[in-house]
Amino acid sequence: MRTIDWVDGAIELVDQTALPDRCDLLRIGTVEELVGAIRRLAVRGAPALGVAGALGVALAVRDEPDPVKAAARLRAARPTAVNLAWAVDAALGHLDDGFEAVLAHALRIRDDDIAACRAMGERGADLVRELTGRDRVRIMTVCNTGGLAAVERGTALGVVQTLHERGQLTEALALETRPLLQGARLTAWELGRMGAPYRLVADSAGPFLLARGYADAVLIGADRIAADGDTANKIGSYALALGARRAGVPFVVVAPESTLDPATPTGAGIEIEERDEEEVLGVRGTRLAPEGARAVNPAFDVTPHDLVTAIVTERRVIRPDLGERP
Repeated sequence: MRTIDWVDGAIELVDQTALPDRCDLLRIGTVEELVGAIRRLAVRGAPALGVAGALGVALAVRDEPDPVKAAARLRAARPTAVNLAWAVDAALGHLDDGFEAVLAHALRIRDDDIAACRAMGERGADLVRELTGRDRVRIMTVCNTGGLAAVERGTALGVVQTLHERGQLTEALALETRPLLQGARLTAWELGRMGAPYRLVADSAGPFLLARGYADAVLIGADRIAADGDTANKIGSYALALGARRAGVPFVVVAPESTLDPATPTGAGIEIEERDEEEVLGVRGTRLAPEGARAVNPAFDVTPHDLVTAIVTERRVIRPDLGERP
């Protein structure tokens, strides 16, 4: 199943807000519809956002009176994930050649992402075996980094899938990932579909379980990786990195080359999206906090590069712990 694709002149994507109750397909025919889908997280995950951005530029070139202005709205829909801006800019580079050229480039980005995820899965699985020295491993992860976050297979969860297919996965421990429960709703759904053994973990329990030896490695995705290796990912990743370092557990980031951002020197320069406080005050439309309560809701955090054991891309393995930089 593909998370996002171009079908009969429009974008089709899985509505991730409906999962796991329903697997609905949305048909997106305008830039404004796509911006809305991105902002409400119907489509999410850095690689998937990149593909969405490129396909959205194709819609803009075909239908909008000012495609550059429309693309700018699309580019700004979510600020932290660099893939969205990168793909919009790349597709705009073919603007003068017309709609067909822009669409062809967007479809190349889609196909490149599919190939990259498969390559990262293989390289990441090899690295996990090397780092742990184990033939079978227990993996902890946060948020959702599977096919729903890409086009197919995914990044960190793509590595888990490869380990499972090789018979090398003992168990996946997925953090539920408050406030929107992407781990409980999406990662658990994907692990179940692949037939992998898994259990859900409360976010705050992750570092403690690492200290107790419940996992052999931590695998996360990334929304932006600065030039020094500082990594922005879903909120909760930094706590796992601290717990992994204290427990002596490898902490591995899995992300395509398009997530590397050499224009941002360090993580201090990464804009962190602050989302609506209502996401913290309730769960899926049911309010939990008392009336008048306020919340702080950063969607991402930044893990310093000195806590990152390795960064796996489709082309290479980078070892920040050995002084290497992206």
